[in-house]
Amino acid sequence: MTIGRNLKRFREEAGMSQAELARRAKVSQQLISQLERDAPTSTKKLPDIAAALGVQASDIDRRFASVSPPSVEMVPLVSWVSAGQIKDHDSVDNLSDYPTVATSGLPPGRWIGLRVEGFSMSKLSPPDSVLLVNLDDTRLVAGRCYIVAHPETGEATYKAYQPDRDPVFQPLTYKEGIEPPAFPAGVRVIGRVYRSYIDL
Repeated sequence: MTIGRNLKRFREEAGMSQAELARRAKVSQQLISQLERDAPTSTKKLPDIAAALGVQASDIDRRFASVSPPSVEMVPLVSWVSAGQIKDHDSVDNLSDYPTVATSGLPPGRWIGLRVEGFSMSKLSPPDSVLLVNLDDTRLVAGRCYIVAHPETGEATYKAYQPDRDPVFQPLTYKEGIEPPAFPAGVRVIGRVYRSYIDL
């Protein structure tokens, strides 16, 4: 598969327009368009573009496979209570007392980790999975998963955004009898879940 096809596939999977991807990667939309059309152009900005998509440059262009691995980033692993209390302006520095998890290849943003409790999202994240959440990404995209908080109690939960359902934040579970949360108007989006993993 060509660079252009790979880039377009990852961009569409991330729910981004060319303009949005260009803004996040700090490149021109023209460059994104040229790369997706496989037009002759420089690929030196491809690592920045890949990071904005949450993938590796080598996922888009195999020639980057020989490049040294990305640096490791330490993300605070916070409690669900703390997650629900995070405000838009809060810095992850305020969470420095929490243990951390090591990760790499994340797009720019303020990141936290959360450990899954319960079975309400077991199709994607069984209990004890670790979620990596970008606090700077609160734009709702159909089919993506988010940490959302009750506007009055601050109680946080992990659910999939499905705008064609009522309510719009739904569980994805194999377990019967788990109902979607009943939120009043004004649910607060804490951040988007970009990655879920579990140690075996």
